Amino acid sequence: MSHNVDYLGPVSAMGVADRSTFIWKCYAHVVAAILAFAAIEVYLFQSGVAQRIAGPMLNNWWMVFGAFILVGWGASHVAHRVESKQAQYAAFAAFVFIEALIFAPMLYVASVMQPGVIDSAAGVTIMGSVGLVAVAMMTRKDFSFLRGLLVWGFVLALVAIVASMIFGFEMGTWFSVAMIGFAGAAVLYDTSNIMHHYPQDRYVAASMALFASIALMFWYILRLFMSRD
Repeated sequence: MSHNVDYLGPVSAMGVADRSTFIWKCYAHVVAAILAFAAIEVYLFQSGVAQRIAGPMLNNWWMVFGAFILVGWGASHVAHRVESKQAQYAAFAAFVFIEALIFAPMLYVASVMQPGVIDSAAGVTIMGSVGLVAVAMMTRKDFSFLRGLLVWGFVLALVAIVASMIFGFEMGTWFSVAMIGFAGAAVLYDTSNIMHHYPQDRYVAASMALFASIALMFWYILRLFMSRD
């Protein structure tokens, strides 16, 4: 989910050719980020790093979760604020790398306990994301009204997750379902921003926002699949 970017100048004010170029450039960067994420995970698994970090990270989830929030916020802030393309790409690359590290323990557990579940979750995530992007593009609707709901949803989810860590209760199936819905709304919101609100020079930030929402959807779809008996 991205920042409110209205103040930067609307993409919709550009000509048709420039607007199309911007949109497809964003999607190309998202695909590149997904491929880079997958490549990092393959390296972590083949090198044995994923296995070595799975235990320590799962046993210190507070620190991992805090680092994820801080790095995600920092990378997004840099990508949205700095003028330098190199700095924007550096922030995006750092975010993808940290996401891959955060995912590694759960992916390792999934690969050991439930072989094949990762491919299933990835397939559902891709189909769901493509469908949501298609809805936003075909309807051309401005989904910026979702921002308030997403902010409140994020706060409530954060409170629930922290409470589960403090009091030791499990987040059940319905929480995963709710978070999948939240991530789907974020994909709609981010796609709408790409089509209507981002300026021409912020395709890196736009791509990062959409990638983050897709990654969030994958996380909870995988979590839901792993919760099945």
